[in-house]
Amino acid sequence: MNKRRRLQGRVISNKMEKTVVVAVDRSKQHPLYKKVVRYTMKYMAHDENNEAQIGDVVQIVESRPLSKRKRWAIESFVNRGQQTEEVG
Repeated sequence: MNKRRRLQGRVISNKMEKTVVVAVDRSKQHPLYKKVVRYTMKYMAHDENNEAQIGDVVQIVESRPLSKRKRWAIESFVNRGQQTEEVG
């Protein structure tokens, strides 16, 4: 296995061509107050076949720079989300 970082997150946007936005939720304990603080990082990831849908849980892997903000690529689908009909 190579040394590239891998993260698991939820697809929150797929409105771009061959690109999705993946939200990765993390939590860590505050060093002084000991409360668990949750925060979310958003990563733009490459989706070659435009197959990721909103709500899918995906594993992303570091890659070479593909554009100004895109440095990750979808490696695999962990769980396919339920696609809901948008009305309006």
